[in-house]
Amino acid sequence: MSILDKIVSRKKEEVEANKKSLPVSRLESTSHFKRSPLSFKKALTRRGASGIIAEFKRRSPSKGLLNGHADVIATASAYELAGASALSVLTDVDFFGGSNENLEKARAAVTIPILRKDFIIDEYQLLEAKAIGADVILLIAAILSVHETEKLARFARSLGLEVLLEVHNEQELGHINHFVDVVGINNRNLNDFSTDVQTSFRLGELLPASAVKISESAISQPAVIVQLKEAGFRGFLIGETFMKEADPGKACEEFIKAVNTL
Repeated sequence: MSILDKIVSRKKEEVEANKKSLPVSRLESTSHFKRSPLSFKKALTRRGASGIIAEFKRRSPSKGLLNGHADVIATASAYELAGASALSVLTDVDFFGGSNENLEKARAAVTIPILRKDFIIDEYQLLEAKAIGADVILLIAAILSVHETEKLARFARSLGLEVLLEVHNEQELGHINHFVDVVGINNRNLNDFSTDVQTSFRLGELLPASAVKISESAISQPAVIVQLKEAGFRGFLIGETFMKEADPGKACEEFIKAVNTL
């Protein structure tokens, strides 16, 4: 069983438990459920946007603990001040050390869009995302069928949430549908967690010119951002590069300044 299989298996158990402990009626009664989500797509494509999607991630299955001390509120605020266009907050508990509470805290601290980074397999998780203050949700083609992807994307749209579809190979491009707002190319193979930024350049050429595309993972050099921009990418999801530092917000600020000087 691959790491991804283990994550999805555990996620199914987690979702069923959450449905019992926090029913839909309670999710729909939250203050966040009534707010109008911010546009992730517009934040990435507005004139002068850095395109940086700065991620708050405590650990990962491949690298272990990245940062056990960073405060989510301070880090999220620093990311925004540094010029990040959006945030990504891990909410997976068991494999990434995340929580829904972290996203709620980030939402209270910033005015830019927030991506709920998790392994979404059920409509309940979309209601949950809305209730905790997310603006955009992630659908991972590798763990969904084409039908499931469209069903979940359609439901997200009905809630006012935008959809980031993540793909990693040519076959997964078939998951793109008209409910998808942004296409993310993951440079990390979710089966063995190896990375190769060339994945973005290769698959990016196969996407429609109209697609808003972002590159995810394995981005650690400002020069790579410049190359990706030249290839038509509008967003760049960066987590480990920032989170492995004692001060992720400062690392983000220095990274964006370096990009702007190239």
